[in-house]
Amino acid sequence: MLVPTALYVGHSGLERAALIAPVILVLIVELLNSALEAIVDRGGLARDRLAAMAKDMGSAAVLLSLVLLLSVWVLVLTAR
Repeated sequence: MLVPTALYVGHSGLERAALIAPVILVLIVELLNSALEAIVDRGGLARDRLAAMAKDMGSAAVLLSLVLLLSVWVLVLTAR
């Protein structure tokens, strides 16, 4: 939904790229987080402190990529 919106509201190629790039980054980070969680879950059902920390850091990476996405969209759309 955001990519078509970026193509519509971006006035230049640079603006469109700046709006689309963080969307793709969020998808990449989410895929890596899902892979990390699958590997950790495959390791066993026992509660391991390091496994929990790895899953938390993956979730934090997704959150930071979403903050970046929001920041870029706000900055680009309010710079007019």
